[in-house]
Amino acid sequence: MGRSSWDEYFMDIALVVATRSTCPRKHVGSVIVRDKTILSTGYNGSIRGLPHCDDIGHDLEGGHCVATIHAEANAIAQAARHGVPVKGATLYVTLEPCYVCVKLLATAQIEAVFFELPYESRDELRDTYWKEAVAEAGFREYRQLTVSPEALEAILRSLTAPTSTRRLPATKGTGESRFIGAVEPD
Repeated sequence: MGRSSWDEYFMDIALVVATRSTCPRKHVGSVIVRDKTILSTGYNGSIRGLPHCDDIGHDLEGGHCVATIHAEANAIAQAARHGVPVKGATLYVTLEPCYVCVKLLATAQIEAVFFELPYESRDELRDTYWKEAVAEAGFREYRQLTVSPEALEAILRSLTAPTSTRRLPATKGTGESRFIGAVEPD
């Protein structure tokens, strides 16, 4: 397998970000990118500083956990907290944004959205509004981007392989190290 495309690379990172999720119902990760540079990441979980679903359980209303902040919202909030503008950026997210997140992304002027898995709300009326919101949001691009099993396999192989190999023989130390690192202190 060759080198990943930029889109695949950022979706791979969104998958890793999803591992930080604190809502066991669905692990979702997102990455906001502009000019091939990561601006922010987010995952679904509780409000900062509050107990997490995986610790205290879910606060369900209509089949949805209302205590959970979605990955997209957390990524936008993280960028805002650090003064990073997201206008014109691209979002990579492991689950297609819901109706509320589509509106949030459009308001934040995210230009493109790539998602790995399609969103299934099972609410016909809400889905109608959601599809209209996607159409009206003016995204330059909005589409599914699935990470292939082969790509995931290659990532796992690379994570367990050595990151570098020594080309020169190791130097012998004097055994009297007075400092740690590459620079001797003043």
